[in-house]
Amino acid sequence: MSHKALTAFIVSFIAGRRQTKLDAFDKDAQKRLGSADAVLQSEILQERRELELRYETLAWLTDAARRAGQINLVTHAAKFTHGDAKNSSFFSEATVSEGYLSTSSLSKPAVDAVGNAAALDVAKLLQSEVEGDSLLACLQRQDPAPFAPLAENDRQLNDWLAGFSEALKSKELASHKLAKQIYFPVADGYHLLNPLFSSSLAHALHQRLVALRFSDESKAAWKARKDGQWHPQPLVIFPKTAVMNFGGTKPQNISALNSTRGGRTWLLSSMPPTWKTQHNPPYARKTFFGPGPFESATRDIRRRLISLLIKSEEANNHAIRRVCDRLVDEIIDVLFSQAADIQRPEWSCWTQNDECQLKPLQQLWLDPWRAQSDEAFRLEREKEDWQAALAEDFALWLNGHLRRGEINVGKAELREWQSKPLFRRRLREMEQTIRSYRHE
Repeated sequence: MSHKALTAFIVSFIAGRRQTKLDAFDKDAQKRLGSADAVLQSEILQERRELELRYETLAWLTDAARRAGQINLVTHAAKFTHGDAKNSSFFSEATVSEGYLSTSSLSKPAVDAVGNAAALDVAKLLQSEVEGDSLLACLQRQDPAPFAPLAENDRQLNDWLAGFSEALKSKELASHKLAKQIYFPVADGYHLLNPLFSSSLAHALHQRLVALRFSDESKAAWKARKDGQWHPQPLVIFPKTAVMNFGGTKPQNISALNSTRGGRTWLLSSMPPTWKTQHNPPYARKTFFGPGPFESATRDIRRRLISLLIKSEEANNHAIRRVCDRLVDEIIDVLFSQAADIQRPEWSCWTQNDECQLKPLQQLWLDPWRAQSDEAFRLEREKEDWQAALAEDFALWLNGHLRRGEINVGKAELREWQSKPLFRRRLREMEQTIRSYRHE
């Protein structure tokens, strides 16, 4: 992009701050001029002139470059843990495309600022984006172009760059007792169990929640829902969220982004799902893979899988495949968790009940204890042909739901779901557990 836009932004940013200060000064001056004599009027005019001069572009930039060393641009801010913590904040530049959700998962994390709250205006100048670029990015790549047209000479330009770059420098790293960090000894040193609070990650979550709750599109979708009308925008609901406040009446003392959020940080519910115990065997069900608890428990996972496959129709890369595999594995885990709830010794021979409509191969799977008293059932179960048929039932069920989500799947996907390593491993573990109980 053209650096002219960033140069124009610098000028307009300083002009905006100057006007804010002048407005506040003029308001106060009106009160002081109520019964002022000529000497006081002259002093007020002189003060106003000095204020204007301080906010001239060159003068303000020189002062801002001097103050930049009083702040640090970071992703993890120390004072979120405790307001009096003296440990280091730091800037993380690590990036990963997979794994646990963390700061490194963000493609473009918001940069926070800590330090002297009186110098946070410098941070705002550096962080603000203009046409996809920022002064911070220019300093990181050592590009002086946005500042060059405003400097009187090369010496002044270099002084500005050196001053503003102080905000990027990492101070000597140190921990503190109020950081509440726990280091666990491992073979090659220590493993940090309680990392610093990530303001960048909290800000990304805050922006996402605010957009999904309060954007014009979300408001229109909520109105359509209330009126019983269709709307293309999906509604995303975050149940049982909580809010944690940092900084009290002075959130800027914690960090710049904390001040932007009004000191609020959203907390998502981390409660485990409520376990619903099945009180009776599933007599009336003809198949485990149909309307019932299993389909209900996997509805959200299937929606995420379908959404991922729709969005990635033109980008079948390794990362997308990994996410797809993880979602299918989640479904498999739910499948065997619910099956284990049915395979109870106290329900032995429930499939012999006249009310049972379950297909034979799934009876072999879900009523393993019947084999202890039914010789024909035991022999049939030991053939293990039912295991391949069970994997096929699962694959057909999943393909059916994907097709209903308008995903084009066929025999290739069917074979993939049938041969999932986790499916085979869970089935093997389940059989080993049953055999161990029998031999106790």
